[in-house]
Amino acid sequence: MAELNTGDDGGGKKGSKKVRSKKQNSKVDLTAMVDLAFLLITFFMLTTSLSKPQSMNLGLPDKDKPDEPETKDLKVDERRTMTIVMGKDNKMKWFMGLPSAPITPPKADVYGKEGLRKAILKYVNEVPQITGSKDKGLIVIIKPTPKSTYRNLVDVLDEMAICDVPTYAIVNELQPEEKTIADEMNK
Repeated sequence: MAELNTGDDGGGKKGSKKVRSKKQNSKVDLTAMVDLAFLLITFFMLTTSLSKPQSMNLGLPDKDKPDEPETKDLKVDERRTMTIVMGKDNKMKWFMGLPSAPITPPKADVYGKEGLRKAILKYVNEVPQITGSKDKGLIVIIKPTPKSTYRNLVDVLDEMAICDVPTYAIVNELQPEEKTIADEMNK
């Protein structure tokens, strides 16, 4: 504490020295502020949601059972089948029908709403009319080549969801006719 000299030394002479009190440094206790900072950091760490990974739902085939016969050659109505062959540098061709005898010749197209989406929507609406049954919708077979990009595959899968295609499959085996289409794109 500071002492104050009241001048009891003999009657209040004017020439006497004045004694000044020493000023103490003021101290601020920061303990509560540090506790509050850590509580806030902990609160925001626990309540904040970090970026969630984006995922896509894929229907994968069941595991093969050894006692069941293989159904490798499944017959599908060629009027319902659209095949998309993907190449490098964002190139893609599609055709309707079987690769050996396509109903429409392979057409080079672009990804997006002005290209592939327009074609898919056209056939999503036409196939039930051609087959005469609303239960028999478009079937799309997606065939990426080793030189195609993952992004393009995701773009095609997005188009399937946007166009509400009921049945589609990713196949990595190219038939000889499809291999010639892919070789033309991958030059």
